[in-house]
Amino acid sequence: MYANVRSATINGVRGYPVDVEVHAVNGLPAFQLVGLPDTSCREAKDRVRAAFLSAGQEWSNKKITVNLAPSDLKKTGPSLDLAIAIGVLAALGRVEPSKLEGVGFLGELGLDGSIRPVRGALPMGDAVKASTVVASVDNAAELSLLRDTVRPVATLARLIACLNDEEPWPEAPDVPPSVSRTSTLDIRDIRGQHTGKLALSLAAAGGHHLLMVGPPGAGKTMLAKRLPGLLPTLAEQDALDVTRIHSAAGELRPGQIPVTEPPFRAPHHSASPVSLVGGGASQMRPGEISLAHSGVLFLDELGEFGPGALDGLRQPLEEREVRVTRAHSTARYPANVLLVASMNPCPCGESGAPGACRCSDAMRSRYHRRVSGPLLDRFDLRIGVQRPDAAELFGVPSGESSQDMAERVAAARRRAIARSGRVNGALDQSMLDEVAPLSDGARTILTSAVEQGRLSARGVGRVRAVARTIADVEDCDSDEVTVEQLCLAMSLRVDPFGFGQ
Repeated sequence: MYANVRSATINGVRGYPVDVEVHAVNGLPAFQLVGLPDTSCREAKDRVRAAFLSAGQEWSNKKITVNLAPSDLKKTGPSLDLAIAIGVLAALGRVEPSKLEGVGFLGELGLDGSIRPVRGALPMGDAVKASTVVASVDNAAELSLLRDTVRPVATLARLIACLNDEEPWPEAPDVPPSVSRTSTLDIRDIRGQHTGKLALSLAAAGGHHLLMVGPPGAGKTMLAKRLPGLLPTLAEQDALDVTRIHSAAGELRPGQIPVTEPPFRAPHHSASPVSLVGGGASQMRPGEISLAHSGVLFLDELGEFGPGALDGLRQPLEEREVRVTRAHSTARYPANVLLVASMNPCPCGESGAPGACRCSDAMRSRYHRRVSGPLLDRFDLRIGVQRPDAAELFGVPSGESSQDMAERVAAARRRAIARSGRVNGALDQSMLDEVAPLSDGARTILTSAVEQGRLSARGVGRVRAVARTIADVEDCDSDEVTVEQLCLAMSLRVDPFGFGQ
């Protein structure tokens, strides 16, 4: 007998529909799984057999062949377990095939017959060619974001009873509201660092990448950790995209569905290129730059990261997308991030302090070469962060709170998006000519900087974009970039390795 069951698999952050075809005939007892399954998917035959026995179902002595169509698409993970089990039941006549029409199945089977959640349920649920999806109870919340009909079932035995009309279908649980992850860290708690706070507000308002260079203990990491509190909550489509990415990576947690707060990712400096960019040998997964999509990617101790890992970020930062190509597949990941990085001016971190630096010129040169010039050129804001003096350190906290600064950032973003449809950090050259024309004085200053080799062609555009953001934060009515705004933007983009020299 033949049965066809709808399901899906995942590659990267995208789901692909799969038809699980089951053929059961008399012959030598066998269970054959074909259709390009990977190792974890191929092991489904053992999980399905044990789950059958735990659910009170006798295992058949027929020859069973399971085909995962399309056969040229690699199937990964245990998400097809449940569809294979239901297909075998239908092929053996224990479930009426008509009950499977318009129903898709996603889930891993435990040896005790339980239905377990799977990684990437949201993108796979979107790909299943069925009006109703049966899945684990733990996957029901994320599937409900895109599906009107989700039927969460805890065990295979209960599912068989529901399909045979012996028991009613369980009610889908209400999706709890997403718990806000708004940080309690307030930027006002940071003493001094007026330039750092200004750069942080401009980075948040315009989506400009920020590099902070300074000695240990100056406050670089404290500044970076307060950046998510300045960003607005995610729009509906952005929240869905971020939730889909985190689902594909298995990073969703209870109370985070959908993800409405900008993500903040801070990988350790020992991270490999694949973990940062994404990919993998057997299973393609999103990297840290994609997990930070629509949020902040913070690279602390930038000079300690491997040069290969850092240079792998150059193209995604420019194109706001990752394209990973392997021999067996290709995957695309969104990567629209706000990159914030911090590093010391030299290996010992004390460059510029009289008699304190223990590094030779050769050591400093090797340390600086770990961050390539093309990567540095992608930082719109490059500032020095010095340790606060005693008066600031022991004085009363002053300046704006995170809430006040976030309101100014939100207002500046609204002005930019109303004008061009995007934040200023995403403007290309043609759009800059339209929304950020230069005054005569500003044009003269930029021309001189280019002729002296202090700015590249990309740098000219980045300085103009930052100047436009400064005008938006100041609520300036004029579209023309003034000399004052341009000079401030250029003062926030200086040689990062000249600090303290």
